[in-house]
Amino acid sequence: MKKVFFLLIVTLLFACGHSEKEAKIDLGSPQKIGFSEDSLVLADSTYYNAVLGSLVGSAIGDAMGAPTEMWHRNDIRLKYGYVQRLDPVIRTQSPEGPWGHNLIGGGTTDDTRWKHLMAHYLDRPLAQQNPKQFARFIGDRYKTIVKTLTASETMNRTDVLDERIKRMEWIKEWARVAMAYEAGPEAYQQALNRFYGGEMSCAGQLYTPMFGLVAATPKTAYERGYEHALFDLGYAKDISGLVASMTHMALRTTAMDSIIATVSFVDPYGYNDSRLVGRIPQSIANGAVNTVLAIENMPLIDSLIIKDSLNYNMPDGFPGTYRKWVKQEMVYRFLEKEQRSIAFHAGEIWQILITALQFGQGDFNATMQFIINYGRDNDTVAALAGMILGAKIGYDGLPTDLKETVIAVNKSVIGIDLKALAKTMVANGAQGRKKE
Repeated sequence: MKKVFFLLIVTLLFACGHSEKEAKIDLGSPQKIGFSEDSLVLADSTYYNAVLGSLVGSAIGDAMGAPTEMWHRNDIRLKYGYVQRLDPVIRTQSPEGPWGHNLIGGGTTDDTRWKHLMAHYLDRPLAQQNPKQFARFIGDRYKTIVKTLTASETMNRTDVLDERIKRMEWIKEWARVAMAYEAGPEAYQQALNRFYGGEMSCAGQLYTPMFGLVAATPKTAYERGYEHALFDLGYAKDISGLVASMTHMALRTTAMDSIIATVSFVDPYGYNDSRLVGRIPQSIANGAVNTVLAIENMPLIDSLIIKDSLNYNMPDGFPGTYRKWVKQEMVYRFLEKEQRSIAFHAGEIWQILITALQFGQGDFNATMQFIINYGRDNDTVAALAGMILGAKIGYDGLPTDLKETVIAVNKSVIGIDLKALAKTMVANGAQGRKKE
């Protein structure tokens, strides 16, 4: 009996000791690893080539899309065939569009004006680049223009008045939100929720990629883009941060897979942890990439091509094979099924952008042509893609005829000197990256 009791005590002690050891086991939690955390260091000449390439690449996309902005792809094809060039911008002036009637090829819209405006904002010390200062910067631009409406030359010359009003109309919608931001949270929320009708527009994407050119890392590019996206609603802010981060990654690598992978690895504010839906921009991007991959790997038998020859009729001027066109048309149809109620919806712009980058695989011409010939808000999407690809391949890698025309027309006709902007950004951007 004593022997049985002794064995029972030993067993219990062993079990208790084992349980205590088991309780102390801690498997831990996965640690978030930074995506290219090292601060970017480039020689001045390399950096200038990338920055100029990004600005000019964006302007090329804007200029290629300006003649057919918001058109359906069938209408583009009917008038222009397959667009591969810089066509004249035959359209009336507007605050958001071209500021002149019927511009020559190479003329640009508000997508390039925003890059110009942002270059001046980034000209200030890094300590003065924050949401409050940005709001004041936009508000001051509006107030300066309004003051010119009562100048003597405006009072005596109606054409000058028309010009000033057009400039005021462009910035007014943005200034309303910016000045409300300075006034306080209640005023800001009210103004933000009526910005362009309260739709989830692509507002931030017009300018946040500029932060990618002057940030130290993909994460800081995202954060600076995100915090300056004062005009964005919901996941549009996440997208604005992502396009800044992708632009920065294009300074580091020529691999499109790595640039697109930014979407999965840069998430400083935890969008991936959102309950029920997760991270919407990542879901959109994954769907776009997978669709392109599936179509690219789809075998096309001759009988299918013959049977559907009318449905997949290749446009005049298409530079590829008929099989390539069929697959491109299949991708277009995927995008058409996914389009939003307005063409400048942040989610639609983002979806077309990722689809085009995946489909073009880093080829500047192929990517631009894919976007422009699809239509919708093609100048904005092409400006975004051009900015990323321009940073990736640099100014030297851009098509000679396109870049030279865009630089010349923007300087002489539009009043934007892209080379001067790049030089200023390199001087300030290099300093900014060291300070972050």
